Amino acid sequence: MMSWVYLVVAILFEVAGTTSMKLSDGFSKLWPSVLIFVFYALSFTSLTFAMKRLEVSVTYAVWSGLGTVLISLIGYFWFKDSFNFQKVISIALIVVGVIGLNLSNKVN
Repeated sequence: MMSWVYLVVAILFEVAGTTSMKLSDGFSKLWPSVLIFVFYALSFTSLTFAMKRLEVSVTYAVWSGLGTVLISLIGYFWFKDSFNFQKVISIALIVVGVIGLNLSNKVN
C-alpha cells in the first residue's frame, strides 16, 4: 500500500516539475527554474521507492500516464492550451492503457 502512496507523490511532484517548466519561461525566471529540479528530484526519489514493491511496467505506466492526464488538464485550465477531440481521445487511450496494465498485473 505504501508503494502506491509513493507513486501518487511521485506523480504530483512530476506534475509540479512540468508546470514549473512552463512557468520558468525557458529558464528566464529563477524560482520556477530552480523548482523544476527540486520537484523532479523529489519525483524520481518517490518513484524509486514505489518501484521497490511495484512492477516497473505498471509503475512507469501509471506515473507517466496519470502525469500526462493531469498536466493536460493544467495546460487547458491554467495555461489556456487548446483542447480538441483528437487530444481527448488520445488522452483517453492513455488512461485505458494504464488500466489495462494494472488489470493484467492482477490476472497473474
